[in-house]
Amino acid sequence: MGLLLLGGLSAQGQQNDALTEWKNQKYSMFIHWGAIYSTLGGVWEGKPVTRGYSEQIQSHAGIYSDVYGDVAKRFNPTYWNADSIVLLAKAAGMKSVVMTSKHHDGFCMFHSAYTDYNVVDATPFKRDVLKELSDACKRHGLKFGMYFSLIDWHFPQAYPISSSNSDPITPEHHAYNLQQVRELMTNYGPVSEIWFDMGSLTAQQSRDLANLVHQLQPGCMVSGRLGNDAGDFCVMGDNQYPDYAIASPWQTPASVYDETWGYRSWQEHGKAEDKADEKLRGLIKVVSRGGNYLLNIGPRGDGSVVDFEKEVLLMNGQWLKRNGEAIYGASPNPFDTTFAWGEVTARPGKIYLSILQQPAGNTIFLPGMKNKITAAQVLGASGSVAANVTVANGGVRIQLPADALQQGHIPVIALSYEGMLEIRPVHLLMQPSVLDRENGRPLYSFSGIDYESYYRSGVGDSWSFITTKPKQVVARYSDAEKGRMLTYMQNGQVQEILLDHGKTIALKNDFQQLKFGPMYVAGPYRGGIGGSAGDLHNIRPAAAWAGKDSAWIQRSEWKNDQVQTLAGGRNTNYYVMQEITSAKGGEYLIGFTSGDGIQVYVNGEEQVIHNNPDRGTTQSEVVLLRLKPGVNQIVVKLYTRFAKELQWAINRNVPQQMYEQPFGILSGGDGVQHIIIRDAGAVSPHRNMRMPNLSLSLRAK
Repeated sequence: MGLLLLGGLSAQGQQNDALTEWKNQKYSMFIHWGAIYSTLGGVWEGKPVTRGYSEQIQSHAGIYSDVYGDVAKRFNPTYWNADSIVLLAKAAGMKSVVMTSKHHDGFCMFHSAYTDYNVVDATPFKRDVLKELSDACKRHGLKFGMYFSLIDWHFPQAYPISSSNSDPITPEHHAYNLQQVRELMTNYGPVSEIWFDMGSLTAQQSRDLANLVHQLQPGCMVSGRLGNDAGDFCVMGDNQYPDYAIASPWQTPASVYDETWGYRSWQEHGKAEDKADEKLRGLIKVVSRGGNYLLNIGPRGDGSVVDFEKEVLLMNGQWLKRNGEAIYGASPNPFDTTFAWGEVTARPGKIYLSILQQPAGNTIFLPGMKNKITAAQVLGASGSVAANVTVANGGVRIQLPADALQQGHIPVIALSYEGMLEIRPVHLLMQPSVLDRENGRPLYSFSGIDYESYYRSGVGDSWSFITTKPKQVVARYSDAEKGRMLTYMQNGQVQEILLDHGKTIALKNDFQQLKFGPMYVAGPYRGGIGGSAGDLHNIRPAAAWAGKDSAWIQRSEWKNDQVQTLAGGRNTNYYVMQEITSAKGGEYLIGFTSGDGIQVYVNGEEQVIHNNPDRGTTQSEVVLLRLKPGVNQIVVKLYTRFAKELQWAINRNVPQQMYEQPFGILSGGDGVQHIIIRDAGAVSPHRNMRMPNLSLSLRAK
């Protein structure tokens, strides 16, 4: 028993260390190279296939599987050299290489014992190129990772493939995937990450694969595209650059061309300088928000790298030679605001300012920074003073020289400072009595069961504020939160709080005076649970909405407190609107029943968004809504992933009571207080917290 326990701790320690190493890489090479699609190069029967990505040409060109498979007989990449690929990545400043072991077409770029549809058995090349790349990474000191498609257009027992590629995985196909992942985790040395993609797995299937990877290689990070929040890091959409900070490990996958990932012989290139600038700005933005950047190239079928792609990578490699300390191992922007002139990263003792555009008046102001600045220099320009620095108006003012942007493409100014970094937040609450979702700063991740259902999930909340007198912290919550375990961080100190022994408090409202109007529906629409098909402020039911041919339809037969049914279907959503008239306004608890996902809006403002981890089932919850005096518009967006029917309801039979539970003390003073709350029982750092009615009251001690 003791040995098992120690082994478990060792494995967990390996995963934690590996995650830290992975997060510090920041910049990696993605390679989409397949024996068949790279040989075709986006062309079929002499004509360019302009639909979709070129690595999916089999589907988009409608090529018979046997005809497509015969192309492998032409694959003999005489220019393939794993060492040259790895050395290119190294010269480009990349810290790891991630290659497609198998894409959607099912052709394996490794020697698999479970199919002869692989690079050794089905091509005249007869070499395991994935093994060669793994060995080259080891020789040259780069981490090695691999992509693995969870769908397979060649495997007979695979689910019939749809246009979205987000399809269920049959038991036979899942067993096959497990066999091949075991091969990949066993035969190719240390693997830093495995990049699963597409499919729509059950929660158990996702856990099976994640557990297998961690069992065989505890240091291998699993990508969020595995689905069901089973990944070690979450993955943005293709070429997606979030404009918000993310509170969990994450990555943006990008391609040199937005139009394709695999080689496309007729791809238009433009100027290499412009493309290098575009991708460098993407890298800087991702790192400043705490993520990793995975940039793809698509070698030709003969194994050679496209000259344009090589030129782009090497240009940015030169920039990284001068400015790499602002990227590798750097922490994200420490300010609670972004800046129009560029991006910020940090290390102990240094702040890095990447100047993406000329600031107004050549002046940069860093609000709230209290540290003494000891030096300000342009990286890579040894001995040249970058700026005049003054401390004024509660921050640091930097006056750039007129030729700052001529000192190098995207210059980086390094500010050295004394002591521990101290920044007074911009979004600072003064003497708050309540901390809730309206005045807090949300902590985000990226959650979903599969690619079609991912959305920006709220995994916690944070507040920065001043309170001059000692305060008692009181948790206020509803039955929806009762019994949940809360992680509470106060000024760096962490405790777990069970929400189970609060005093019952009746809401000061008059629920009986609320008047619920008729219900209206709009839809169905296609899409996920995030966003909205149209403007949800001041809806006029008789007017067109979300397009000239769309309208709200009154359903007089629908009643509150009764479950209604709508036709479902893949990625189908509806909007239900009901007006509630309140004489006095106030707080009211209202219940909702929904299917695979829900968003709730009050007067156009989002109150709740989350999916249903147990898809195909209904879920119920209660939400504390703040209604204004007069007419309020409640809109519920309902979502179904696959279900043929969507059941929902708006429920009024909800006890109008909350709970209050004291648990902490805040000392007074003029210093900034910081509080963060998260779900202590979360199954994943990406899963939505789903405590919509939780707030903290600060009361005189």
